[in-house]
Amino acid sequence: MRDVTIRRARPDDLPSLTRRLGQEPYFAERLDRQANGRGVLLTAWHAEVLVGVVYLWLEEAEEPEILEHLPETPLITHLEVHPEHRGAKVGTRLIAAAERILVGEGHTRVALAVEVTNAAAAKLYAKLGFRDWSHGRVKCYSPGDVNGHRRVEICEVMVKPLDGWAGTCSGTSSPDER
Repeated sequence: MRDVTIRRARPDDLPSLTRRLGQEPYFAERLDRQANGRGVLLTAWHAEVLVGVVYLWLEEAEEPEILEHLPETPLITHLEVHPEHRGAKVGTRLIAAAERILVGEGHTRVALAVEVTNAAAAKLYAKLGFRDWSHGRVKCYSPGDVNGHRRVEICEVMVKPLDGWAGTCSGTSSPDER
């Protein structure tokens, strides 16, 4: 799928986000964080249909271990591709767009946490240059459900250096170009 447009989410995207991926409270909260400069919610579109999202967490990490070992390191969180569009490199393009933003802001590394049971995601991240951080597993918390309840996830943390990042990914547009 070469004709995917990636851009920052806008407040008027909330109905599309909710219709395609659910999680209205989560996306409303991420749009609010983005409006206050605390993160970036990137959306991927194909033929004006939302096909995926990723959130770039620019605040201090919530997890004490990540905060200790990776201070001031942005986190890639909540990469999600609609089931009908998985396997079409939408996730890869979203991550590349997030990395471009970080490089443009002068960051030299990025991290993410992947639930230990999500081998497919860990494989993708490793293929994209993320490596285990070697400080062990971390308790992470899922986004809150409609009642604000968060569940604990046991995660592996992976880090990628951004220095020397070439920013090449076929078919990816800059999130601010469109």
